Amino acid sequence: MPTIKYYVREGLLPPGELSSPNQAHYDETHERRLRLIRALLEVGGLKVAAIAEVLGAVDDPSRPLHKVLGAAADRLGGAGVAGDDADADAANATVEALIARRGWHTHESNPAAADLSRALAAMAWLGHGAYTELLDEYADAAELVARADLGYVDRRVAVEDRVESVVIGTVLGEAVFSAMRRLAHVDASARLYGTGAEEGPGESGEPEGPS
Repeated sequence: MPTIKYYVREGLLPPGELSSPNQAHYDETHERRLRLIRALLEVGGLKVAAIAEVLGAVDDPSRPLHKVLGAAADRLGGAGVAGDDADADAANATVEALIARRGWHTHESNPAAADLSRALAAMAWLGHGAYTELLDEYADAAELVARADLGYVDRRVAVEDRVESVVIGTVLGEAVFSAMRRLAHVDASARLYGTGAEEGPGESGEPEGPS
């Protein structure tokens, strides 16, 4: 686990108040920021450099809330380079059409759009190009989740905590939704294909015992 001194050195935490030449005192503000850093690192999966950029946006009083959310969202997802073959071109066009059709206030240059294009291109390459037929159903679900996320911030979070809460909801909410989607997949598969008698450790959630 990186030390507090490491986080201070990397610019993620402000220095503590020196209590002696070799010791510093850290208050509740430091503890709260430390919890945020560790959550973004350990659960959100962000790299230290990405966390530094996100926290820079959080600490910038001139940065609108919408821009802070964008800074957090842009640090999620893959870092691969989009291909230039026919599958990639088709995927890019599909994503552009989706954004236009849904009337989303975003752009195809958004990193999330690039991630979506890469995923669709990979599916097409593997012979599952028809997956694009599900995009509007996915979009319906994504819009519902996004409204729920931001509705929580508006209703339940004090104004002074909203910037930090938007970052938490964006990064950790990604992990929450991904985990819930996997749980729902297991349930849907069991209902559709299972017999109730073939349930294993992965489906039931029960740990596997010794053989």
